[in-house]
Amino acid sequence: MSKKPPNDKAKAKSKAEPATRTIALNKRAKFEYHLVERFEAGLALQGWEVKAIRAGRANLTDGYAYVQDGEIYLIGAQVTPLIQASTHVVANDRRTRKLLLHRHEIDKLIGGVQRDGYTIVPTAMYWKGNKVKLEIALAKGKQEHDKRDTAKERDWQREKQRVMRRHNKDA
Repeated sequence: MSKKPPNDKAKAKSKAEPATRTIALNKRAKFEYHLVERFEAGLALQGWEVKAIRAGRANLTDGYAYVQDGEIYLIGAQVTPLIQASTHVVANDRRTRKLLLHRHEIDKLIGGVQRDGYTIVPTAMYWKGNKVKLEIALAKGKQEHDKRDTAKERDWQREKQRVMRRHNKDA
């Protein structure tokens, strides 16, 4: 009776799977702003919001964060309630939600907003373990010519990929 050694490949695969899963992205943020520095924040959510987020009903497009009384809050982000999950609660889909950050991160964000004129923009919402996390960024608004440059660069990269694919296909 020989024992088989443990299957290391199976263990490696389970550990190699990403621990974060994206819930919502704010694609407009990269187009509208120069993202300077990113932070990971927790969200203070109600039970019906967690259920709605699990169902994929979150939208960050119109969201932004602001500072009030030394705390940072997310406003404008939409979590559409599920009908069956929020029968006993009056659900406000665009309510203000508190962001959970360390004090030194809050101080850094407050300094960037007040001294340097940055904006705090949500860029992504994702699962980290069983918790919902929000990636926020200190951002500076782009001017119109910067947006055109971004579009040109994106189109050029796409065209370059097409040419390379065609070249590799013919070779």
